[in-house]
Amino acid sequence: MYPQFSSRVKLFSIAMTSVALLSACQEAPPAAESAGMPPAQVSIQKVTRESIPITIKLPATLAGNKEVEIRARVPGIVASRNFEEGQKVIAGQSLFTLDLVPFTLEVEKAQAELNAAQASVKQAQRERDRLRKLKNERSASKRDFDNAASNYDIAVANLASAKVVLNEVKLDLEYAQVKSPVSGIIGRELVSEGSYVSGPEILLTQLTETDTMRVLFGFSEREQLQMRKDVDSGSLTLPVNNEFEAQLILQDGSRHNNVGKVNFSDVRVNRYTGTSEMQAKVNNPNGQLRPGQFVRVQLIGAVRNNAVLLPQRAVLDNGTGKFVYVATENEQGAMVALPAPVEVGEWVRVNDGNFWVIRSGLTDGQPVITEGIARIFFPGMPITIVNEGE
Repeated sequence: MYPQFSSRVKLFSIAMTSVALLSACQEAPPAAESAGMPPAQVSIQKVTRESIPITIKLPATLAGNKEVEIRARVPGIVASRNFEEGQKVIAGQSLFTLDLVPFTLEVEKAQAELNAAQASVKQAQRERDRLRKLKNERSASKRDFDNAASNYDIAVANLASAKVVLNEVKLDLEYAQVKSPVSGIIGRELVSEGSYVSGPEILLTQLTETDTMRVLFGFSEREQLQMRKDVDSGSLTLPVNNEFEAQLILQDGSRHNNVGKVNFSDVRVNRYTGTSEMQAKVNNPNGQLRPGQFVRVQLIGAVRNNAVLLPQRAVLDNGTGKFVYVATENEQGAMVALPAPVEVGEWVRVNDGNFWVIRSGLTDGQPVITEGIARIFFPGMPITIVNEGE
């Protein structure tokens, strides 16, 4: 019995000793502070303001400058297809040919009727002139002359009508050789040779003009409201009539050679997406850009006025927001690093460096730490300034 009691006493003593040691560890100051860590060597940059061009990056899709539905204006049998699918065609090139025999016959018939009308005009003219001479000699009545004059006028009218009919059937003959209205890339045929088409209601194929491309993108209502506020406050200047230059970034990260210009901004807001549609046009002479392609568009032309720029490495994120470290003198006269929350704006690139535009949170002349931030282990850590940037 006594040995059991002795064992319990030993176990109790060991447990109490462990608790005491754990408490002592929890109450100990941080190792960095207790060890007298030397000040971190840092570089600073004093807050200044300048006007800086900014770019607005948005996702976009491409569409042809003109996307044309090819239809036959007249009914008929498709006799031939005169293009290779997916190839470039030029304006005026025949894409489909309908059976031309019926249209040729109509032209010949109208031409014959025109010839007959011309002959009738000549006959009526001779009769009118003959009766005019007889009337002057009092050998024909005025009534006979008036009838001859009316017959001549009717013959002239019939001739004009015959000319219109001939022009109409010639136009139908032209329409039967379905021609491309613009130059561009032709799509797949939707009606094969030998098929009957009843007229414009039948779609034959589609054609896309690609020498110039439309860049379609949306600008969110929230971003537009913020930009209007910045313009009103004078912190942002936009190009005249919002005619931004448009630089395209392709899927592989390369830039398209030609820079376009924004030429349309819809006043309406899409109720499903909350964006306003905008459009730019970009020249595409080598056909590198294709309809339906996804790109990123950079809008160039806006200027951020009196902006504060800081290197991106100087701006940190603690999960609740962005902040920077500011070199501050404490009550003991030592320099320490204290965090300062900031509101960031655009991400810009200047002289091959990446910078944040700081919208608020800093005042002119404040020394912001830009180098040596990795050596700052806790807020209020002592620092030594070894370099002051411009």
